[in-house]
Amino acid sequence: MEGVKFYMGNTFGNIFRVTTFGESHGVALGVIVDGCPSGLTLSEGDFTDDMKRRRPGKKITSGRKEKDEIIILSGVFEGRTLGTPIAIIIPNTDQRPQDYDNLHNKFRRGHGDFTYAAKYGHRDHRGGGRASGRETVSRVAAGVIAKNILAELDVSVKAEISHIGGMTDMKAAEKLLLRAKTAGTSLNSGVVCKVSGVKAGIGQPVFDKLNADLSKAVMSIGGARSIRFAEGRNDGVLAGISSGKPIRFAVDFKPPSSTGKIAKKGRHDPAIAPRAAVVVEAMTAITLVDHIFRDFSSRLDKIKNFW
Repeated sequence: MEGVKFYMGNTFGNIFRVTTFGESHGVALGVIVDGCPSGLTLSEGDFTDDMKRRRPGKKITSGRKEKDEIIILSGVFEGRTLGTPIAIIIPNTDQRPQDYDNLHNKFRRGHGDFTYAAKYGHRDHRGGGRASGRETVSRVAAGVIAKNILAELDVSVKAEISHIGGMTDMKAAEKLLLRAKTAGTSLNSGVVCKVSGVKAGIGQPVFDKLNADLSKAVMSIGGARSIRFAEGRNDGVLAGISSGKPIRFAVDFKPPSSTGKIAKKGRHDPAIAPRAAVVVEAMTAITLVDHIFRDFSSRLDKIKNFW
């Protein structure tokens, strides 16, 4: 198999490359972002808002109390990126691994417990390890960097909850979430995302279409079950390439699997969307930056103008 490259599924992107690491109840989670250009203003304070949006501990989410404080280890000097790999860690400060002792030899229905055991043999049962929704904290951190790059290009990405358990009235949905959390049950949910400011011509033909890569990025989020672009009208993406119009899509999430007697000690979310909207934004932004960077090789005049 000489010359064949193998990737283990922890890295996303071609030029703007994101690698996440860490487990739900390990020492920390983190991300390495490679391909970020130098000169981008970046500080640990830039991550505060998005980390707060994803953070657990709210009345309608998991009761786990995590500060989700960002520590930048490399790639940034004097408040600006260096063009070298950016390494970030997010310490786990509210670990209760003993809550998952009963899952050492048991599998939650609909969760990745069984499939991780089937694939690796040896798995981290504490909160699902890598299969936990906590893994998304690394994606959100990378997404902040991507969104900062997009802001320099006047591109915006915004996602919000579309429904909880079929309800579109968020006040009524909050009451439904509280009842589900108290009862130890879970609900399906959804997110809608809109992208504006992307110029025409971004995306690769045939197998790396922009909407195909956006689908892969979003569907890689735990619990995502479907994605629909512009209610069947891909106005913002035609033949896999951006048209210059806004890009819209909707994502549906299954009810979380960590419910019932087997998982009763753990701290879990009654629905995924309340904390997943910012994750959808992150994966969308990461994909867009990667495709925008790849576009420089599409035409000789672009290369000459750069040169």
